Amino acid sequence: MAKSYEANDIQVLEGLKAVRLRPGMYIGTTGSRGLHHLLWEIIDNAVDEAVNGYASNIDVILHADNSATVIDDGRGIPVGNHDVLKKPGVEVVFTQLHAGGKFNTNNYSYSGGLHGVGAAAVNALSEWLEVEVAVDGQLYYQRYETFTENGDLQVGKPVTPLLIKGKTDRKGTRVRFLPDKRVFPDIHLNFDIVAKRLKELAFLNKGIKFTLTDERMDDNNKRVYCFDGGLVDFVRYLNEDKTPLHNDVIYIEGEKDGIYAQIAIQYTDAYTESIFSYVNNIPTTEGGSHETGFKTALTRVLNDYIKTNSLYKGKNSGLNGEDFREGLTAVISVKMNNIQFEGQTKTKLGNPEARTALETILSDKLLYYIEDIDNQESVRAIIEKAINAAKVREAARKAKEITRRKNSLEAAPLVGKLASCTGRDAKLNELFIVEGDSAGGSAKQGRDRRFQAILPLRGKPLNVEKKRLDQVLANEEFRTIISALGTGIDEDFNIDSLKYHKIIILSDADQDGAHIRAILLTFFFRYMKELIKRGHVYIGMAPLYKITSGSKVEYAYNDEELTMKVKSAGKSYTVQRYKGLGEMNPEQLWETTMNPANRFIVQVTLEDAAEAERLITILMGDKVEPRRDYIAANANFNKKDIFQEMGV
Repeated sequence: MAKSYEANDIQVLEGLKAVRLRPGMYIGTTGSRGLHHLLWEIIDNAVDEAVNGYASNIDVILHADNSATVIDDGRGIPVGNHDVLKKPGVEVVFTQLHAGGKFNTNNYSYSGGLHGVGAAAVNALSEWLEVEVAVDGQLYYQRYETFTENGDLQVGKPVTPLLIKGKTDRKGTRVRFLPDKRVFPDIHLNFDIVAKRLKELAFLNKGIKFTLTDERMDDNNKRVYCFDGGLVDFVRYLNEDKTPLHNDVIYIEGEKDGIYAQIAIQYTDAYTESIFSYVNNIPTTEGGSHETGFKTALTRVLNDYIKTNSLYKGKNSGLNGEDFREGLTAVISVKMNNIQFEGQTKTKLGNPEARTALETILSDKLLYYIEDIDNQESVRAIIEKAINAAKVREAARKAKEITRRKNSLEAAPLVGKLASCTGRDAKLNELFIVEGDSAGGSAKQGRDRRFQAILPLRGKPLNVEKKRLDQVLANEEFRTIISALGTGIDEDFNIDSLKYHKIIILSDADQDGAHIRAILLTFFFRYMKELIKRGHVYIGMAPLYKITSGSKVEYAYNDEELTMKVKSAGKSYTVQRYKGLGEMNPEQLWETTMNPANRFIVQVTLEDAAEAERLITILMGDKVEPRRDYIAANANFNKKDIFQEMGV
């Protein structure tokens, strides 16, 4: 019998309870990313004040109790009573969804927060929140808490009226909040993640001073970021471990139809492109209309220059867009109103007018740069790079054809190498890319063949950071991986053809294993980035030690775990140190590393594309000194959260 569905069955969530019930709708996740998103919302409000000319200093403090404070020297949130709601403006901002001063352009010309849910959502997902507003010589204060009263959850309720604490000479807003551990499994804000975001914001907003203090550390670790060069400094930072083709960074800015754009460009001797775009300081990692306009204008202007000067004698009269983007590092920052993002995560810009504006601004200003006699050496270097890329492109196209020939790729290299699974549901299937034939053999025997496929690597793959695409495709290990995944590569990549929704890199916990992981991650980042963006790539964490005490067997993944488990084992125990995956028999490998019920795998994410770009350049590029310095500071590659800390 069907269950009845009546009008009274419809649940009405008042106030901030909707945020509490479905936090993912407002911050994406209750994991680390969502936790940090709370801080970003408050920081973004402070940045909006600064971007619009009302503030110049933003302080962020991470406290010992896991709360966080954001302070700006802007105008301060309004404290007067709202005419309709009869509440102070500051209380409306923190307790009412879709309430804010950014829905029109009277208060903010440009703003990252357009939906009016940021401050209120932070309050709803915090155990408590305090706000101080310094305005007109007075210091105002209010506190909000989430608690249970008579069995009913009260979310983000004011527990004080708006109080006047006294007089003050400063101005601006101070917000301190404690993320609620009833919502977030871990409320510890990561210093490095916060530092990277503030540094990025400092690059994007030249002249604004960001100060980060971590009171949880014995020495009160502090970072200060302020860049008078803005995007020019940003590009130099991204390229500091690369070899630029020209010393100057091409800087372009302009405004069209209310859309203000800043662009910084520099070419290096690399073989891949690195474009990072932002809209009102929000990273648009999926690109969008502004990136499309940038690429279109860049291709058209440089092609016109080549044709006018008869610089290319190839089969066609012009070059492709990818030729002009080889070795390109570019940062695009757009400020505009009425932003239309595609998707809740704000990662792709949809406004068609942004494409037109970027095309116009870049076309006019880049042409001016190219025609300037003082810039001819840089222009020649850029054009020569593009022409060489076009000459190699044909070889790369032929190499790609090899990947489409199933007989040569799947019937030959994969025979006896890939142990496929019997399941046909890609969403359930897993591909383990395993270091070495020995470990691969154990994995093949120990796996669950219904959904787990094994691909052993018979040697160290090519470092793709130092090779062109045609050289990458000539490498047997990578051809095999491409064929096994079924997606194609580079611009031919099609995520819908992915045969395995979990790709798990499984290598030894030593220097060689770390190098193999870095090589494979670089390959995915450069040529199959969508796999990382969609969360399909994982690192398998194998144990370093086996502790046996009588009939009890435990495993430790690092020295800290070993010490803890040895203490609990008592007096009679033995410890086995695994030198590599190949030392494990099939049963042990299944039990510790492959069984979904017991294993520990780390999902590789792309939290900060710009920082990931720089990190890969450090680890896999030509310069030895920065790589040695980084490895010396981050040598523990079996640390479970190392890849998350690295930003890739």
